[in-house]
Amino acid sequence: MSDRFVIVAEYMDSIRADLARQVLEDFGIQAIVVGGNAGDGRIGVFETVKLQVRESDAARAKEILESEEFSYNPEESEDEEFEEFNEPDEPEEL
Repeated sequence: MSDRFVIVAEYMDSIRADLARQVLEDFGIQAIVVGGNAGDGRIGVFETVKLQVRESDAARAKEILESEEFSYNPEESEDEEFEEFNEPDEPEEL
């Protein structure tokens, strides 16, 4: 395998692509974000933002990005995740 960069994921905005890049770098995989609106945070209208890694890291990068720990499910309610913070506190007795 060569050290050329290959696309491992595509995103509609640079914010999500940059988040994925940071996750990969936390795992020691050098990653770059390229594309129509890379770096400006706007939602891509005409072109997706691509996440690239070295070809030798591609399989591991895809595995990390597809892992349950990294996945985001918008169907999951945030209320459930932060349920303990939504319950009123019991008043303290003096």
